Amino acid sequence: MLRNFQESKQHLFKMSRTNFETLLEAGCHFGHLKRKWNPAMAPYIFMERNGIHIIDLHKTVAKIDEACEALKEIAKSGRRILFVATKKQAKLVVGEKASSVNMPYVTERWPGGMLTNFPTIRKAVKKMTNIDKLTADGTYSNLSKREILQISRQRAKLEKNLGSIADLTRLPAALFVVDVCKEHIAVKEAIRLGIPVFGIVDTNADPNLVDFAIPANDDATASVEVILDAVCGAIAEGLQERKVEKAASDEKNEDEGKARRSRQARTEKSEEAQA
Repeated sequence: MLRNFQESKQHLFKMSRTNFETLLEAGCHFGHLKRKWNPAMAPYIFMERNGIHIIDLHKTVAKIDEACEALKEIAKSGRRILFVATKKQAKLVVGEKASSVNMPYVTERWPGGMLTNFPTIRKAVKKMTNIDKLTADGTYSNLSKREILQISRQRAKLEKNLGSIADLTRLPAALFVVDVCKEHIAVKEAIRLGIPVFGIVDTNADPNLVDFAIPANDDATASVEVILDAVCGAIAEGLQERKVEKAASDEKNEDEGKARRSRQARTEKSEEAQA
């Protein structure tokens, strides 16, 4: 019985998206100063050293696996996940990782009401698309240089703030947030609409604000990157499984269609013979 337990434990360890050593090397265990801590993070704190809280990485590994499974299922169902990270340490990494799995992201200022007032944000995105269309068909060629410059500046501003969510035609199925404290407006909007929130939560934040809290250092680029590697890997798996299932479904439908046409042809032939 003990041997079976050890084998199952080893199997679970092998199935983990990441491991203790990888997270330790990336500095995921470093929390904030003791005086800045949030008491709600107590279950995830391992110890205090030199006035700084140290996060329990064993719990971080478990929480990453839990979040990855949920995100994989969302991606597999064909729904979108919106990544949010406006702090400079994380914005480049988040933009790169989210783009790799074709998911929308916000790395500049969070547009207030982006979720709760989504139709207005969609109008701004459509405005950007219209500018591109009118520029391509030569409508703006008759305008003065000053007017063209104003339009191009407006287009650049829209691209900077909303370019990464241009493909988001409806509300996302989930939000992935780096630094729950900094992105508190995005989190509040998601909670109000009942959208599940996944977040990297440091020792100064409240893990109860999000549905899937990943206790880790949210100030180090390496820490954010190693977690996003695991998360985006799970999303990529979900997308691949969806693709395979869709191909199998299309093939099945095609076979059923051929069989139906074949039966119909045989029926017609038998009716002609009887006539």
